[in-house]
Amino acid sequence: MGDSFYVGNAGVDAPLDRGWILGHFKGVDDPRHSRAVEVKWGVHPRGDERAEWVTGEERTALLVLVSGRFRVDFPTDSIVLERQGDYVVWGPGIDHSWYAEEESILLTVRWPSVAGYAVTRE
Repeated sequence: MGDSFYVGNAGVDAPLDRGWILGHFKGVDDPRHSRAVEVKWGVHPRGDERAEWVTGEERTALLVLVSGRFRVDFPTDSIVLERQGDYVVWGPGIDHSWYAEEESILLTVRWPSVAGYAVTRE
């Protein structure tokens, strides 16, 4: 890529790809294209929830709470992120879902970047 770079704003760019600002889904000529990692700026209104559980997970994920109160559900436990900077990490094979208990902003990092996890809401 040489001297290629991109300057943006997560709040502006995130809605263009369901919150994801870096990953395999960006064009190969875009500096934000990566097969190694994905980054999301997630803005969730109170009551927002994942449409269905993620099963058969192949990636590792890190969720960091920027603001709000956000619950991540696992088959054996629920974790509530409530203080700025609270985070949770899980690896491949861990099923999960989530729920925004308050309006929340999260920074999510997942690796590697692989296709096939999008949920289309009807």
